[in-house]
Amino acid sequence: MHIRRREQRTIFDAALVNLFADPEALRMDAELARIDELLEDAELVAIVHRALGKRRPNSRTTGRAATPSEVVLRMLVLKHLRNWSYDTLEREVRANLVYRQFTRVGTDRVPDAKSLIKIANVLGAETIRAVHERVVEIARVERVAKGRKLRVDTTVVETNVHYPTDSRLLADAMRVMTRLGARIEAAIGTGKRHLRNRLRSAGHRVFEIALSARNNSKANEQRRRRLYQRLLGTARSVIRDVQRIAKRARRSVAGRADEAVESLGVKLQKAIQLAERIVDQTRARVLHGDVHHENKVLSVFESDTEAIRKGKAAKPTEFGKMVKIQEAERQIVTDYQVEPRRIADSDLLTESIEIHRKMFGRVPRMVAADAGFYSQNNERTATEMGVAYVAIPNRRSRSDERRKRQKTRRFRRAQAWRTGCEGRISVLKRRHGLARCRYRGIDGMNIWVGLGVVANNLTAIARCR
Repeated sequence: MHIRRREQRTIFDAALVNLFADPEALRMDAELARIDELLEDAELVAIVHRALGKRRPNSRTTGRAATPSEVVLRMLVLKHLRNWSYDTLEREVRANLVYRQFTRVGTDRVPDAKSLIKIANVLGAETIRAVHERVVEIARVERVAKGRKLRVDTTVVETNVHYPTDSRLLADAMRVMTRLGARIEAAIGTGKRHLRNRLRSAGHRVFEIALSARNNSKANEQRRRRLYQRLLGTARSVIRDVQRIAKRARRSVAGRADEAVESLGVKLQKAIQLAERIVDQTRARVLHGDVHHENKVLSVFESDTEAIRKGKAAKPTEFGKMVKIQEAERQIVTDYQVEPRRIADSDLLTESIEIHRKMFGRVPRMVAADAGFYSQNNERTATEMGVAYVAIPNRRSRSDERRKRQKTRRFRRAQAWRTGCEGRISVLKRRHGLARCRYRGIDGMNIWVGLGVVANNLTAIARCR
């Protein structure tokens, strides 16, 4: 049964506080204390409570007492405030009286890491978006963000994948298919032909390919090509074996209702489709030299991962999803957006101004962005929407008038303020966990990014006071 919050302190909580003669022992620092006040907002707790109440038909009325909604919200916020893992969060809250007070756990049992991971996924991306919008509303009401300025930039949040190579992708696909095929065989029987485990052979080929890649001589290149051909043959053999098992699973489900086997069959079919795509792209690159194969798979477990180049010298290619971050004054992130597929930065400006207008009831006086957001249509549209000053550089312009405008004091000051967006992205990655997403899928990425942005906004509001 889900409850909103603990309505009354227990006698054990009072006794625990009275053990300390010095009241400083349980006092939070100024920033954490201010965030504690902000999280007292009844609407924030209500948003989380409504989402948890939809988990089961009778979640609010029956069953044992679950973790209160207020505790869930505060635990997730604290995790991203400190950039901890879930295991570290559980350990720190259990051992620290100040964190017990902040999260409203008190003398109760601290929710374990696995429970918090499940709860975060149950809340979903829409709930985290609603929490974010409420925090921005609090910033607007308290006059922390007035909506006079807007700056926008994009970054890459990496998915939790290893560096993708064709050999490792093939090995991962074979491992997943073999595991699912073995589970189906355990449920419906082996039949006439038992699933053969070829993972050891595949592992040897992957290791040999890695060793040969250390030397790019012509002989090694030919040897690596032969090794890839053998690995591709092994992968095709595994695909044929599990396709036969998938057919048997479908026939088994048709005869009797077995949800477990049906679910395994669906997962196996998806794994087979991914494996076939990996085989095609490996054959195209290794045998035909096509390095620009369309619709590449970069991870078996995060199939939506994209290879994105942002021009960084230290990391030329990043593997993840493109995320748009837009800000108002005082480092308040007013909107975030995880793009399903990478698009041009210039396609995001008009939409960002419209979102700003919905949040603040007016368009910003000044809009600043980097050169990637420039287009004549964007400048014209922003001006028609009512933006007084648009500060987006055009690096390719040969017009003397344009160059003179971009050297004016007002334009340079706007661009100096715009560069703060780079710093804000760095803070989001270093302090709030946006360097790498630990959840799976697009929904998981939205939850992860949203919680990091909420933690950033709460910190920004607290520091303004």
